[in-house]
Amino acid sequence: MLFEFLTKVAVEYGAEQNREFSGSTFASFFRNDVANEAQRIARYWDNSFEVKASVGQSTWASIPWLAFFDPLITRSAQHGIYIVYLINPKLQTISLSLNQGATEVFAEFGQRRGCEVLKRRAIDIRDRVPEFAKNFSTEPIKLSSEQGLPLGYEAGHAFGRTYFPNATIGAEFADDLQQMFEAYQSIVNRGGLLPTEAMQEEANSGDIEETRNYILSQRIERNASVRTKVLNLKAPVCECCGLDPHKHYGFDGAADELPLDVHHARPLNTLSEGEVRRYKIPDDFLVLCPTCHRMIHKQADTSDLRALRRKVLFTLQTNLNYRND
Repeated sequence: MLFEFLTKVAVEYGAEQNREFSGSTFASFFRNDVANEAQRIARYWDNSFEVKASVGQSTWASIPWLAFFDPLITRSAQHGIYIVYLINPKLQTISLSLNQGATEVFAEFGQRRGCEVLKRRAIDIRDRVPEFAKNFSTEPIKLSSEQGLPLGYEAGHAFGRTYFPNATIGAEFADDLQQMFEAYQSIVNRGGLLPTEAMQEEANSGDIEETRNYILSQRIERNASVRTKVLNLKAPVCECCGLDPHKHYGFDGAADELPLDVHHARPLNTLSEGEVRRYKIPDDFLVLCPTCHRMIHKQADTSDLRALRRKVLFTLQTNLNYRND
C-alpha cells in the first residue's frame, strides 16, 4: 500500500504543483493518508518512531518527502540522521535514503561548504554501519532541483535505493524499508555521528561497546518524551534516598520541571545487536534525585538500586527552620 501511495504522489505531483496549494486534497492525502500508512508500518518495528510527510508549508515544495525520525536522535528533518523517501516529480522516482538534516549545517557553513560537510558525514555514516551500507546503493541520488534543500538531501544521502513507478517491485520495497529500519537503529545505537574519541571521553571508557551503551543510555535518559512519560507514571520521589521535592523543597511547579532525574536502569549490555526494544516505560527506569543519579552511575551495576540504598548514610529531615542572619 505504501509503495502504491508514493507512486501516486510521484506520478501526479508535477501536475498538482500547478494547482492551488491552500486547501489541496492532494496535499491532505500525502500529509494524512500516506503518513498514517507509514506510521502503521513503523509501529511494527518501533512504536517510538515519529513520521512526517511534507509537500511544503505555504507553497508546494520542489521535492515532497516522507520521513521516519527516531526521537533519541532527532524529531526534525532539519538536523540529525533520519530515514526518508524523497520524490523527484520530474523523473517520477522514489528514493529511499538514510539521510541527514541540512538546515543547521547550511546555517553554520553556508550552502556550498555545507554540502561538502554533509558528503563527508555521509561517508562516516556508511563507515559506522558497513554491513547495512553494502546492501544498498551508495550512488548519489538525483532530485533534479537546484534549490537549497534538495541539494542538501542529495549531499546528505548515505545510502539507499531508488524506485521507478512502472517497475515490478514485489516484496523488495518492504524488505528494503525493514533493512533501513535496522540500519537506522544500529547507527543510533553506535553513537550516530559522534566521533569515537568524543564518546569515549564522555563515557570515560576505552571499551567501544561499553562506550556505545553509555552514550545510548544517556540519549534515552535525556529524551524529553521519555522523561515526561516516566514522571507521569511513577511517584515524584527519589527511589533511593526518598527526597520528595514537594515535601522537602516546597516545589509546586510542573512535573516536567521536577528537580528529579530519570535513570535508565536496564543494562544495555543485555540487549543483542538489532534487538528492537531499547526500553519499556516505566519498568526500565528509576526516578532519582541528581545526587543519587550520579552515585548510581559510579557503580559497576548501574541497575542495582538496593546496592545504592545501602550506601545512603543520612536521613532526610523536614520542618527545618533557619533564621535570617
